[in-house]
Amino acid sequence: MSFLTDIEIAQACEKKKITEIAAAAGIDEKYLEQYGNYKAKVDYSLLKDLAGRPDGKLILVTAITPTPAGEGKTTTSVGLTDGLRKIGKNAVVALREPSLGPVFGIKGGAAGGGYAQVVPMEDINLHFTGDFHAIGAANNLLAAMLDNHIQQGNALGIDPKAITWKRAVDMNDRQLRHIVDGLGGRMQGVPREDGFEITVASEVMAVLCLSSSISDLKARCGRIIVGYTYGGKPVTAHDLKAEGAMAALLKDAIKPNLVQTLEGTPAFVHGGPFANIAHGCNSIMATRMALKLADYAVTEAGFAADLGAEKFMDIKCRMAGLKPSAVVIVATVRALKYHGGVPKAELGTENLEALEKGLPNLLQHVSNVKNVYGLPCVVAVNAFPTDTAAELAMVESKCRDLGVNVALSEVWAKGGEGGRALAEEVVRLCEQPNDFRFSYDLDTSIDEKLKAICTKVYHADGVELDANAKKQLKQLTELGFDKLPICMAKTQYSFSDNPALLGAPKGFTITVRNLKVCAGAGFIVALTGDIMTMPGLPKVPAAERIDVDENGVITGLF
Repeated sequence: MSFLTDIEIAQACEKKKITEIAAAAGIDEKYLEQYGNYKAKVDYSLLKDLAGRPDGKLILVTAITPTPAGEGKTTTSVGLTDGLRKIGKNAVVALREPSLGPVFGIKGGAAGGGYAQVVPMEDINLHFTGDFHAIGAANNLLAAMLDNHIQQGNALGIDPKAITWKRAVDMNDRQLRHIVDGLGGRMQGVPREDGFEITVASEVMAVLCLSSSISDLKARCGRIIVGYTYGGKPVTAHDLKAEGAMAALLKDAIKPNLVQTLEGTPAFVHGGPFANIAHGCNSIMATRMALKLADYAVTEAGFAADLGAEKFMDIKCRMAGLKPSAVVIVATVRALKYHGGVPKAELGTENLEALEKGLPNLLQHVSNVKNVYGLPCVVAVNAFPTDTAAELAMVESKCRDLGVNVALSEVWAKGGEGGRALAEEVVRLCEQPNDFRFSYDLDTSIDEKLKAICTKVYHADGVELDANAKKQLKQLTELGFDKLPICMAKTQYSFSDNPALLGAPKGFTITVRNLKVCAGAGFIVALTGDIMTMPGLPKVPAAERIDVDENGVITGLF
């Protein structure tokens, strides 16, 4: 039996005009800026005009620790939203934009899969409305103005060895991690060590996603710290007079993008920070639009609940004053068996022993959501044909022991129809009172916040800072940044900072090797393990399979 690929399913879909989608969402055409027939930006003035309207229920979709077997978080988010509409609810989904790096690398796109996708899938996975290009341009304008200031006499006294701002490109390019630039003589710049981050790791991406307005965006850009003077004083984008031009480059990018699911459900796709090296959530403005326009707003946070969900709660919800009503934790039987030690090639065979061994990973994420954050949750088991009745029964039994229901999600194969059971459970959870809280208080010290995340969420024995991080902690505290939230940069493949420790490991310590303030975004990034802000391509990149024919039809995207 042959199955259509994701891109074939998406290309076969009869899309509605974006004006119809906007009308279905309650968006007047005067707010639309169309990019062709099937995508549009929505002017931020809509939020002002809807200010008096009550918010809908906010539902977060997160997942177990990712494996090569796949979990399907975006697919579930889309299918759940379609499912909510199938049972008569007014629902909108708000997702992140994919980065070109993973699209051409190993992970592929991020538009969902099967019959639970957002379209136009090719556009969303490639250039879309140009947001990432604008973010990269704003990032690199600041870098150019920084180096030009030094070249033109360095009136601010910037220490070239204390520059923290990097250039950005939205591609997995390990060759650019560490470079030396400014070579070629006196008029070609000041030689110094430099480097690139992938655009989704740029602070400008975080600034765009956490801004509440264009004026807030400009103020946040101005607060970005690019380096330090010889005397140790921070130098900001405002000091370089850069924030106005940066905001001008971002004035359209900050407007949320409106598209649709395969079933014609309105979908906001906007912003795209990675959750292993940034805060991993779509824009606050897109989420707020979804909440104002729908009774149920479904959103996702990147990677597993220890990364994306933690940052969604402790950073995004805290900054935006959001309160989730329910959480969906996506799991697959295949992924749980992988956590139980089964090789990828053998995941299609029933193995209850391995499943039981891998289940603690799911149960720990469930416990965190319920007990650390005080939120009701449901486990969505993303169905595969190889799942057996005995395996599904075991997952359901173990979750029931924690007081959590399990819903079989068949959205990949059946779209919204396959998400009805999940949608009904989510509606039930949304009516329950909850005791939403954060994992730490802002007024505690940097090391106390680090300890709270590492012990409460990762279940580590503790956290250690190397000599460099201790020096940075002292400096950031002296500069008054110690009351900011923490954005952990950690491997997505384990609760620990060691990607080889699967399941729910115990007896480990998290090591922080670098602390960097992102004053514009409003958080401190803590780098752990060997996490990098510029990924590399795999031995066989996905780009090798992507092609386009003489009619402009793209193949190989997934």
